[in-house]
Amino acid sequence: MPVNFDLELKGEAALDVAQKLAIAARTAPKARGRDDLLISILTNEEKEMVANKLDSLAEEKGFQWFKRDAGNVRNSQVVILLGVKGSGARNLNCSGCGYKDCSEFDKVEKMARTDFSGPNCIFPIIDLGIALGSMVKLASEYCVDNRIMYTVGLAAKKLNLMDADVIMGLPLSVSGKSIYFDRPKV
Repeated sequence: MPVNFDLELKGEAALDVAQKLAIAARTAPKARGRDDLLISILTNEEKEMVANKLDSLAEEKGFQWFKRDAGNVRNSQVVILLGVKGSGARNLNCSGCGYKDCSEFDKVEKMARTDFSGPNCIFPIIDLGIALGSMVKLASEYCVDNRIMYTVGLAAKKLNLMDADVIMGLPLSVSGKSIYFDRPKV
């Protein structure tokens, strides 16, 4: 009997691509060659936990796009979390963090202010952006729909799914039309 792609293989295919995207993130160029990336792949129950948290954050913050993103997470086969701990200085004294030098940055108490913890050294944050770019490029090559979502990262942070200062989410969808493209305006 033939295998039905939509019923049986689409989740497996999305998970396979997610694993390849995790490799792309891990091997993406890093500032000073230091790898501070944290990567997790969520399926099923963890994905539903994130969607439920997005629903509650929509009520808490009064932002309905969190609810829209919760629907996107539920309709995605896989969600990749990509985070960094940006609280450790790289000892470059570049002032990119807003402080005069790294010793001044290191003296500041790190804390969660609103959504993410900070202040952060800019280099792990830049590394996060480069890794996300590598992931979405490769997802495009595999024809897997995706969208970088700050909201998903925030929900993951609130759920303590990753020990990171900043987290972004990358839901992946295998469907006939991108669920992330014609999204309702909120």
